[in-house]
Amino acid sequence: MQWKCISIFIKAAMPLVISCALGAISTSAWANDDDGRDQDRGCSNQTLHGDYGFSNEGLLFFPNGSQATVRGVVLEHFDGYGHLTTKDHTVLGGIAPPDEWRDGSGAYTVNPDCTGRQTIIVPSSTPGPPLVLYFVVVRQGREIRQVANGNAITSIGEKVR
Repeated sequence: MQWKCISIFIKAAMPLVISCALGAISTSAWANDDDGRDQDRGCSNQTLHGDYGFSNEGLLFFPNGSQATVRGVVLEHFDGYGHLTTKDHTVLGGIAPPDEWRDGSGAYTVNPDCTGRQTIIVPSSTPGPPLVLYFVVVRQGREIRQVANGNAITSIGEKVR
């Protein structure tokens, strides 16, 4: 009796398993096809144009060996020609920034393989060296994943407009 129930269950479930497997195979093929189109097209500075909203978090390391947590949001505008402007609100070690929003500007370069680098200068009351970020452009330029050079800070940005 138990084998008969198992046999009926297997017969009923088999079409569902087959359709799920076929769906996974075809979805994978579509994804590979999209990746091929991205590689054929490549990336350039013009891949990034418009406004992107980022959330960032991680650890900032200081020369004296101390560290602090970083959490923030950033609005970056890429002009498509290698220039950018930023506006951020970043909390350092749980302490709110002295300025509600901090402006910055800089330059970026997108390589043909969709990797890139940007350098941001923030001319506010917080003196320091320029911020250097390395990034990867994904989803045909709709998303950017980046890391700050020399610190354990990562951020993910999505195109706003």
